[in-house]
Amino acid sequence: MFSLAWPWMMLALPLPLILRALLPDASRLAEAGLRVPSFAAFGKLTDRSHAGRLLNWRFWLAAVAWILLVVAAARPERVGDELELPVSGRNLMLAVDLSGSMNQKDFELGNRRVDRLTATKAVASDFISRREGDRIGLILFGERAYLQVPLTLDRETVKMLLLEAFIGLAGEKTAIGDAITLAVKRIHDQGEDAGDQVLVLLTDGANTAGEVDPLKSAELASQVGLRIYTIGIGAEQLEVNSLIGGRRRVNPSADLDEATLTAIAEMTGGRYFRATDTATLQDIYRLVDELEPVEEPEAGFRPIKSLYYWPLSGALALAALLCGASLLQTLLLRRSREVQTDAS
Repeated sequence: MFSLAWPWMMLALPLPLILRALLPDASRLAEAGLRVPSFAAFGKLTDRSHAGRLLNWRFWLAAVAWILLVVAAARPERVGDELELPVSGRNLMLAVDLSGSMNQKDFELGNRRVDRLTATKAVASDFISRREGDRIGLILFGERAYLQVPLTLDRETVKMLLLEAFIGLAGEKTAIGDAITLAVKRIHDQGEDAGDQVLVLLTDGANTAGEVDPLKSAELASQVGLRIYTIGIGAEQLEVNSLIGGRRRVNPSADLDEATLTAIAEMTGGRYFRATDTATLQDIYRLVDELEPVEEPEAGFRPIKSLYYWPLSGALALAALLCGASLLQTLLLRRSREVQTDAS
């Protein structure tokens, strides 16, 4: 789409006609000029009548040059299609427990019983897909904590590497403190312009390994502005076969340290959630979406390319042509006078 940035400049188009009407005729000013012996040469080069001036090609070149100059002053531009601005989101780290207890099959997914990690993968993958514009990182922890994916906008890679994770990959125990410390380190490496920082930590147990106490690591997270949402995963009751026959109810989440997870969240300005089944786990991730909403894209913009130099170049080229024609006319007149002088 083409438009004019300053369309009001087009009002200058009739300016030459206005000046012609207001200023005295040049023919009257020339009456007192120097008389020459003969006007024959002038008559051959210039038609002094009004109709002749209109038909004069120089008149039309000057008119076109003026129109191009006014159009250039109005600044023509080409407006492109609307483009969406890139969304600048937050830094979001996901820390997923891969300890041996995550093998407990107390969740259901698609009408079949699955282990905790399988349910986590399914729900967390949907959560990652919704985080458009966020830089997402993935930490996997068990007895040790590993940075599986650094902060990136490539959500598909994060989902793929999460789905490839398996229980025991990082050891059988649980190092919650080390996982938080690793997240703090990655956030600290982002520098002062890191922006909004969030860690979603999911575990089904207590801190049984690692070098850093979870509360101490939460204190470090608070200092760098890392907000932590903790999720305790695991059913509260599960029927299992009894050794003496029949079935009995057990608590498969007896080792879950809810007090520590709650303290971690409160120290960093986050929240603690309890996921006892797949439905509540889905609700928790949706609630995290509400607490940490995805940045809305800003109003799009249309790229604008200025085109004023095309009519300006045309006007300058025509002006140069007119100047050349005037110079040539002057030379011809001078030559004509010399011929008349020699003849006389």
